[in-house]
Amino acid sequence: MASSIPHGARSTANQVLAGVDLTRKWILVTGCDEESGFETMNALAANGAHVFGLASSLAGAKNACDQIGPRATPVVCDLADLDSIAAAAEMIRGLQVSLDAIIANAEVASPPTLQTRYGVELQFLSNHIGHFSLVNQLLDLVRNGTGRIVIVSNGTSVTQAPPEGIMFDNLDGHQFYDPMTFYGQSKFAVALYAKELSRRLRRRAVAVNSLNPGAAKGMGVRKDLLLPLRMVRSTVRQFMKSAGQRAATGALLAASPSVTGITGEYWSDCQVAEGNPLLNDNELARRLWAVSLQIVRRITNATRTNAGGSVIRREAVAG
Repeated sequence: MASSIPHGARSTANQVLAGVDLTRKWILVTGCDEESGFETMNALAANGAHVFGLASSLAGAKNACDQIGPRATPVVCDLADLDSIAAAAEMIRGLQVSLDAIIANAEVASPPTLQTRYGVELQFLSNHIGHFSLVNQLLDLVRNGTGRIVIVSNGTSVTQAPPEGIMFDNLDGHQFYDPMTFYGQSKFAVALYAKELSRRLRRRAVAVNSLNPGAAKGMGVRKDLLLPLRMVRSTVRQFMKSAGQRAATGALLAASPSVTGITGEYWSDCQVAEGNPLLNDNELARRLWAVSLQIVRRITNATRTNAGGSVIRREAVAG
């Protein structure tokens, strides 16, 4: 049961995996060159897993994986580029290994001005559509019965997402653009995707969960702030997390035996938590899936003439 998990907000990725033997496990981590992604990958490899470290550039992926050693394989995967996603998926499939876990960790966060690609706002495209495409292309590699998929959302999925959850009529930002609203929307979308994917994979007994990693620690309290503001900032920092602490819940869900069989939940501080109430809206989840699939197909069809497209493997996600 989740209530018996002996870990919490101060736990680190290394602590939640202490004593867990991951030898002969194959795990994929996106955003391996980001702090929490690197800490997740490092903890998994330290316990014997072989990790595919994905980053938007080969240099970023290679630099992160070189620090881990021979148990990490770098893979370039730009989650805002569906051709890059297809190439990464093809490369991984070509290795003919089964995946024990996928951790969708990478993100684009709050660009101050509207950016679009393929007619889709960048945060929704990279954070949700990119992971939707990548994960769905690799689903049939995930082990039946024991496989796990971990989707990293965050607290903005509750506090910053639009009231309706997804602004289906404004996915390109043409009506208005607010960085945090669109960031919150993208993070709500990935959590809602996890809910729907969990439902679709129940027959295969593949666990799918989403999580809030917590706020990252900043660079410290500015000395030029007035004393009352410094005191508030100092208090807030007590609740912020190191990279290792932010990686803990993802590492737990990907590889710890203490969460075996738990699926379809939203997590925070290594425990099941309350997410956005709209995560319980099954119709909204199905609509997001359908719209996401339409976007991927539209982009794929548009790029197929360049021999770069790749359709999502639907046989693994029907239901």
